[in-house]
Amino acid sequence: MSIPTISSYPMPTADTFPNQKVNWVLEPKRAVFLIHDMQAYFLRFYDVESDLIKALKQNLASIKAYCRANGIPVVYTAQPKDQKPEDRALLNDMWGSGLNDFPELQKVIDELSPDEDDTVLVKWRYSAFHRSNLQELMQSWGRDQLIIGGIYAHIGCMITATDAFMRDIQPFMVGDALADFSEAEHRQALTFTGGRTGRVISTRDVLIATDVSGISLQYEQLKAQVFAFLDDEDIEEFDANEELIDYGLDSIQIMSLVSQWKNQGLDVSFQELANASTLNGWWDLIQTKLTQGQSSDLIRAETV
Repeated sequence: MSIPTISSYPMPTADTFPNQKVNWVLEPKRAVFLIHDMQAYFLRFYDVESDLIKALKQNLASIKAYCRANGIPVVYTAQPKDQKPEDRALLNDMWGSGLNDFPELQKVIDELSPDEDDTVLVKWRYSAFHRSNLQELMQSWGRDQLIIGGIYAHIGCMITATDAFMRDIQPFMVGDALADFSEAEHRQALTFTGGRTGRVISTRDVLIATDVSGISLQYEQLKAQVFAFLDDEDIEEFDANEELIDYGLDSIQIMSLVSQWKNQGLDVSFQELANASTLNGWWDLIQTKLTQGQSSDLIRAETV
């Protein structure tokens, strides 16, 4: 009934993240960072010296430092140590009495201790929005994107992302700033989020995010925009140097991208894209356009 001892596993890397359904761009001026349930009680089930937990702590700390430098509010969830039976309710049936038996482990771990300017929410259920004012806080800050990291990926983190999506808040799950009961459940959370309720990004994606007035397009975002038009089978076999038309991309879909990019300030024509013909060809074309002076804010996060 309690949480089991958790064996270490390799932290997922960006090149193994699942395919994405949406191409949302993380914008610091719209974002809030949620550090989810990083309390000593929940970390006690891991070997704290494992590479998984070391990576988790390091990546969360790096993101928090970035948020502090870029004016992004940081919010924590933390379960209370003295939950009444009526408050804990069905959690008793599923997980036992939890923190009530270990009040000394209620604090957020020292490496990620909340600062004076941070917000700590009382955590009552899987979703950080349940019985909290998280949505109201985000509205008061004028923010509608939620960066999520912490534990456990397939429970509170994934459910919070789903709840955010249903409140018209864009969730960004940081795939390498999470930990779970197992690698399979960790990846399950990433697959569900990326395919149904949000976007999976890496710690590096957060650290290079910028607010710009013109176009901000990363290679992985370009790929995600193309993948949104392809079938799952084509995505699995995708080669960035193959003709896009061979994967079923048609002229209407290409024109929709041309229109979208023009609205963002990138003047690329249908004929230029048709001549470039492959994803890597498109990327080279876009880089050339931006180098010619249309924008200098294009960042290549990864290449195929």
